[in-house]
Amino acid sequence: MSSPKKSSFLNKAPQFWERRGPTSLVLWPLSKIYEWINQALDLINELNLGRRKPEAVPIIIVGNIRLGGTGKTPIVIALAERLARMGLKPGIISRGYGATASSRPRQVTNTSNPAEVGDEPVLIAQRTNNQFPIWVHPKRTLSIRSLLKHDPAVNVIISDDGLQHRSLVRWPAREGGRDIEFVVRDQRGEGNGFLLPAGPLREPASRERDATLMTGVSSPSNHIDEYYLGRRAFTLSSQLGTPYQLNHPSNTQSLSSIADAYLPNKITAIAAIGNPQRFFDDLLKQGIAGKCIGLADHATYTPAFFSAINAECILITEKDAVKCTSIQDERIWVVPMSLEIPNTLAEWLQSILQRPDPNRYTL
Repeated sequence: MSSPKKSSFLNKAPQFWERRGPTSLVLWPLSKIYEWINQALDLINELNLGRRKPEAVPIIIVGNIRLGGTGKTPIVIALAERLARMGLKPGIISRGYGATASSRPRQVTNTSNPAEVGDEPVLIAQRTNNQFPIWVHPKRTLSIRSLLKHDPAVNVIISDDGLQHRSLVRWPAREGGRDIEFVVRDQRGEGNGFLLPAGPLREPASRERDATLMTGVSSPSNHIDEYYLGRRAFTLSSQLGTPYQLNHPSNTQSLSSIADAYLPNKITAIAAIGNPQRFFDDLLKQGIAGKCIGLADHATYTPAFFSAINAECILITEKDAVKCTSIQDERIWVVPMSLEIPNTLAEWLQSILQRPDPNRYTL
């Protein structure tokens, strides 16, 4: 079978990241060097020798400390939609992983080419029907300036990832500011607890954050007094929607219909996301069993890859679908996923965003 292109080895998490053993222990000294380098860079950043200033509007960073995806993009979509219902005007910035190099920030729409601006920003634009301005660039401060110049009515910005982006100056909510740092954590947790390369962590699990967003956990809880590592935590529940045909989106069929119509050995589920197993588990909960193909996050597809699959029904995620627009295969069905923002989280967000700007002083 022809394989789709893979973005990098590290986007396919090695098994030794999940538990401590000989390989991770051999690599542990390199993890300590990585930690010392980051501590030095953090110290330089805290000194703020360049006198960098915070942004003009609050920044909500939806990131993770574990390398690879933990389900950030659906949260960004749900946050933007909830903030809009609260009367705010959100904008969205992203690095645009896999995007072609560009000296200037780019605006993303639902017709943008994922190869040029990244698959996740295009997915956000498609899911929200261009409701929110979306800009991409590796330097997020440049994206913010372009976004606010183009849409000055925006009064809050959501950053898809960016916890480790040091040039993005913020005053987090825990320090009396209006900027908010979310760490997204899925059922895999922190793996073996080591930093790269011995483990999956970009930063120690004990890093500061305003709140932890729990996704993919088996027992959702909506208690406002839930905490993780001494910080507020919220459990976000997700659900799969009605699948639609890739080439004919108006053609839909329920998950139960798919389960009844095809034998398990005639169904193949494919996912090129940070945690493919979560997609496969969600399908199984809906009664859909079959062959599962998990690929590296951000992998791209070719017609030959799908042609070689022996199945009558192929199920993919919406993130995969944005990279398959040129593929004509009637067997491919796209399974959307929606996520809910708990009222407790929305109320907490509102209380933070209503704070006066700490950078404005009156005599």
